[in-house]
Amino acid sequence: MPNMTHNLAPQAAIAELKEEFAFFDDWTDRYQYIIDMGKQMPPFPAEKQDDAHKFHGCQSQVWFDAEWKDGRLELQGTSDAAIVKGLIALLFRVYGQQTASEILATTPEFLDELGLKTHLSANRATGLMGMIQKIRAIATEADYR
Repeated sequence: MPNMTHNLAPQAAIAELKEEFAFFDDWTDRYQYIIDMGKQMPPFPAEKQDDAHKFHGCQSQVWFDAEWKDGRLELQGTSDAAIVKGLIALLFRVYGQQTASEILATTPEFLDELGLKTHLSANRATGLMGMIQKIRAIATEADYR
């Protein structure tokens, strides 16, 4: 399993994820891999599991925090659902530690390329798109400061 703190450019992270997904023959194994990615995430601070950090738009409970450090977006998050926590980890591999312009240049089409949109429930796919929209909104706001 790749180190969750590595800093690849978004397209390189997407290419790496495609290679990792191709290793598995079926979606049951890919789901387990996504769950395992979630287990590798650093713990989300308990004091941030509050309404101010709650992400609305997912059926599961999701908490999310973003902070700019040295021009790069540091993301933290967690969920009470294992698969959702894994999906958060996947998004953070693509969008975490990126500049605002890199984030805005990375459109959500990679979800189709990975096959995620067709293999997730409608609610999970909607929640995932909502998180991407939130990350992109944070980048847009920073880009215009």
